[in-house]
Order: sequence, then C-alpha cells, then structure tokens
Amino acid sequence: MAAEAWRGTVAAKRRALLDGSSLYRRLTVDLDGGGRLKVRVPRELWDSLEVGDVVVKSAGHDPVKG
Repeated sequence: MAAEAWRGTVAAKRRALLDGSSLYRRLTVDLDGGGRLKVRVPRELWDSLEVGDVVVKSAGHDPVKG
C-alpha cells in the first residue's frame, strides 16, 4: 500500500491508544474513484485536516493535505 497513489476526502478522524502507550491518529478517506480507506497519519497532518478536506497520496510518499 505504501507505493500506491490515491486521492480522496476526509470522512472521519479518530485517535486511539491501541497498544496502551502510543497514540495513533487515523483518517477514514472516501476515495475519488470509489471506496473507503483507513490511513494512519502523523500528528501534524491529522491536526491540519478537518472532515471534508482533500487528502492526496503520491506513490512512494506520505499523504498530504490537498
């Protein structure tokens, strides 16, 4: 999946302590081509996004705000 490219709209933002010690930030993204994807993202990106914002991931790169 890391090499895959996609574009979509943030449908939901979630934070969780999945392992009891590390806070994970995840986005649910509705893909432009159809379908839905759950993506773990760094804090800086998670903080900068709101539901409805566009997120773009180029092949071989991390997702960015579009």
